[in-house]
Amino acid sequence: MKLNFRLLSVVLISCLLLATGCQTASKDSAQKVTETKECFDCDLTGENFEGADLSGAKLNGSDLSGVNLKGANLSGALLDNVNFSQADLSGANLSSAALTQANFTEANLSEANLTGAFLRSAILTNAKLTNASLNKADLNTAKLEGAEIKGADFKEAIMPDGSVQK
Repeated sequence: MKLNFRLLSVVLISCLLLATGCQTASKDSAQKVTETKECFDCDLTGENFEGADLSGAKLNGSDLSGVNLKGANLSGALLDNVNFSQADLSGANLSSAALTQANFTEANLSEANLTGAFLRSAILTNAKLTNASLNKADLNTAKLEGAEIKGADFKEAIMPDGSVQK
């Protein structure tokens, strides 16, 4: 009985230490992104980058699900294979950003600037694109099922079926 209690104590303490280490790693990654604008395959879930200047950032393969990027500048950023599910990107500037295979499931992109963004094979399922600007964006093979596109501007955009919007 005494051995079982010690074993249980060791397991619980180990779990707590690992959990604390994970939170620290996430905070370190967020600070690295803010300072260097570079972090590949990082876990940034739930972080707050509201209004941040992340123009030209290199975050390929990172997890930004649930992140607050409201009004942030991500113009020209490399964001291929990034998970933005349930993130708030309302009013964000994503012009000319590389977003191939990015996941925007249930993300808020209302009034976002996606002019000239490269969104090939991006997942925009149930995303909110109200009043977003997607002029000259490349949405070839992107998934827009259930997306809210009221007021969105797709002028000269390449649509999921390959057609060009007039």
